[in-house]
Amino acid sequence: MASIHIVLVQPEIPQNTGNIARTCAVTGAALHLVGPIGFALEDRRLRHAGLDYWPYLQLACYASLDEFFAKNTGPYFYFSTKAPRRYTDVSYPDGAFLLFGRESAGLPEELLFRHPDRCVRIPMLDDRRSLNLANSVAIGVYEALRQWDFPELSCSGELRQFDWAAARDRHPESEFL
Repeated sequence: MASIHIVLVQPEIPQNTGNIARTCAVTGAALHLVGPIGFALEDRRLRHAGLDYWPYLQLACYASLDEFFAKNTGPYFYFSTKAPRRYTDVSYPDGAFLLFGRESAGLPEELLFRHPDRCVRIPMLDDRRSLNLANSVAIGVYEALRQWDFPELSCSGELRQFDWAAARDRHPESEFL
């Protein structure tokens, strides 16, 4: 299976990190938390937001960005509202690390300045606050997975009380069935 890594640099809100952990668990993405972290990993809000997905999560924690970069080789992609191009304008290779900054300030500008070819932005209106961190991570993860044709992920579901074949029979004109 192709691998993808989500990196949260100094996350501040436990509920966001819990939701991101859940996204990682259902997509097979590894989650990397880079400190200092603004909450304890035992925080009940973090655990509650991640529900019962914690056993499925690949989690690594680092005290600093220096430690993170010393232990991982990339390739790295930096998600920021300050980035010069769209997240859909790059190809994410197997093993990509998608980095996201803290909720109140984003990634350090020095880091962005040193890697302009790896900085990407999710388009949004300029006169508004940015997207929620958990939503931004989901957008980034699913773009990479879409480019890889969703390897090993289930791309269709089954109804519990009905049969899709019966729906196709009743609606033969539908291009979606």
